[in-house]
Amino acid sequence: MKIVIAGAGIGGLVSAMCLHRAGFDVEVFEAVGELRPLGVGINIQAGAVRILAGLGLEPALAATAIETRELRYANRHGQTIWADPRGRHAGLPWPQFSIHRGELQMILFHAARAMLGAGRIKFGRRIADFAQRGSKVTARFVDRDGRAAETAEADILIGADGIHSAVRGKFYPDEGPPKWQGILMWRGVTVGKPYLGGATMVQAGHHTQKFVCYPISRAHAERGEALINWICDLHMGDGALPSREDWNKAGKLEDFLPRFADWKFDWLDVPGVIRSAHTILEFPMIDRDPLPRWSHGRITLLGDAAHPMYPIGSNGASQAILDGEAITQELLASSDPEMALKRYEERRLPPTARIVDSNRRKGIDVMLDIVEQRAPQGFSNLESVLPADELERIVGDYKKLVAQDRETLLKLANAQ
Repeated sequence: MKIVIAGAGIGGLVSAMCLHRAGFDVEVFEAVGELRPLGVGINIQAGAVRILAGLGLEPALAATAIETRELRYANRHGQTIWADPRGRHAGLPWPQFSIHRGELQMILFHAARAMLGAGRIKFGRRIADFAQRGSKVTARFVDRDGRAAETAEADILIGADGIHSAVRGKFYPDEGPPKWQGILMWRGVTVGKPYLGGATMVQAGHHTQKFVCYPISRAHAERGEALINWICDLHMGDGALPSREDWNKAGKLEDFLPRFADWKFDWLDVPGVIRSAHTILEFPMIDRDPLPRWSHGRITLLGDAAHPMYPIGSNGASQAILDGEAITQELLASSDPEMALKRYEERRLPPTARIVDSNRRKGIDVMLDIVEQRAPQGFSNLESVLPADELERIVGDYKKLVAQDRETLLKLANAQ
């Protein structure tokens, strides 16, 4: 069976490797002319690392990433609300990794090229149109100037072409731009001193003003440093979504640093970290409404093309990786490709739609808002502000929602 994947991002490349390993003939088409190690930090949850480890990628990831030891939530005064061990530190068979997105992208690309063959991943090929005729799908690709570049015929087409997916757009032409609730994000990477043991991911503040940080480089850690990936979120009101041309633009310190000027914790100088960044990027926090369906005959969606979500709970990339495993398993289980894609959709669309909805309602971050509302000046006794049973319910419900609870993950480990 021939499968064409539009998009060589995280979801597209992981899917290509899973499908190739299962015996399918896979070809990947990517719009950019060349993959480069761009971006900032990203977290891969243990449940997704399970899949990458199965592809033989854990050694390469461990060589560059930080194995996350702990996830810590704090108020805007730096006081701990909740701390949770992660990955192997929580007794799971796999680690959680914090890694530079560009490093992850290149690890996946080199592994996929080695598995599929260099000629099976093609660049400068943006999907422009496609059609189904009988048991075949024909996809037409153009180059960066919009000139016809190539036509590919396959048994299945997977649209893994991101939040601005052309495949999604053909099925839902009136969907409009992504959804924005008024939060802008500024992101940067800073070389600094290790904090909280050197392997802790922190979320501090509340929904309308939040600071996230985590180290992402093993090489820096081995030198006694920390390469700190950080994100500042600020609610800017309910104005119009910035134009797409303004996304990923250079950020200006004066637009957000004053709001964080007094965030000097006894374990981290937040404004100092921000000021020391080499480059700062600004872009809106966006998602899209869940779709009624992903699969149309022999064509389906995957990753951000299917379920773009707010970056709460480190779920975007991890959910795309889970998609790649699921679609492979369903295609192996059925001799009817259309039925397999329908079952893939039935398996993955409902849980990802629930995550999109939960993240819009702040997801696990709701604990931050509760503490801010009940104790804006800080607390001397957390239990009097957020009782343990209420906190455990928030955490437990979200972990189950995103299939990252211990019970679910250990079942997956035992099934392997």
